[in-house]
Amino acid sequence: MARTDARFRAAYNQTLDQMVGLSPGDDLPSELKLAEVLKVSRTVVRAVLKRLSEAGIIGLDGRSKPLLRAATETDRLPEREDYISLRELEGRFLDWVLRFDVPADTPLNVAQLAKQFSVPPHLLQEFLASLGHFGLVERRPRGGWRLLGFTADYAVELSEFRTLLEVNAARTVTRLPETHPVWAAIDALDREHVQLLARIDTDFRDFSRLDETFHGTINAVVKNRFVTDFQKVISLIFHYHYQWDKQLERDRNKAAIGEHRRIIAAMRSRDADAAQAAVQAHLATSKETLIASLRVNHLG
Repeated sequence: MARTDARFRAAYNQTLDQMVGLSPGDDLPSELKLAEVLKVSRTVVRAVLKRLSEAGIIGLDGRSKPLLRAATETDRLPEREDYISLRELEGRFLDWVLRFDVPADTPLNVAQLAKQFSVPPHLLQEFLASLGHFGLVERRPRGGWRLLGFTADYAVELSEFRTLLEVNAARTVTRLPETHPVWAAIDALDREHVQLLARIDTDFRDFSRLDETFHGTINAVVKNRFVTDFQKVISLIFHYHYQWDKQLERDRNKAAIGEHRRIIAAMRSRDADAAQAAVQAHLATSKETLIASLRVNHLG
């Protein structure tokens, strides 16, 4: 849990303790006095008072902070230690988009999603802001966020840039020594592809997560912060894209497994040209699928 959020929750609950024995109409101490007692900044105190006012426990009228009602145990905030990490948030958010087919223009309520994904609201705000840099979400005029749709032009530009990055990564893999840890990871991924192919009729949707891991593993050999950030965009649009035609998902994922294994075979043979050709063929298919899905959903 973020330190600022933990401090706020603790200060809020301590303020409730300070109010024990007060009667409705009694005034709370000044902000300065509360800051001294709680050992927090006045900024945190103001946030606590605002929350108490929203809960109908106190009134706020200038410097006056009268108690309106006695607090109950249900008013206390859980001082949680089980918030998930940013990486886990990314995975849950993308999985939510995939599993529930979230349509374009869907409003994203920060408070509701923060509770759903077990993260403090400020962390979800930071995550959505990072997606906003790529034009994937936008702030709504009256607050909150909106998940955007995608155009054919966006898909083409994204695909072309993706190809440049992933071709470079695949060629880099072919030059790595056998002792590099990527080879063990690639061998394990190859086995997972074979296993998924055997149960493709029932578990074809599991390919999205495997696809993300496959491309992420290859891209990770290139130590570049921009590649890491770009991978988030790839995950949302190509691996978890909510506008894909679900009727063709099984066949498409089965074909992609074969394309992945051809990339693996080319890299394993240390043939950089073959690996490049296999990557380009696979990503060309991905681009065609994405553009076709936009047309089907009248977004192209």
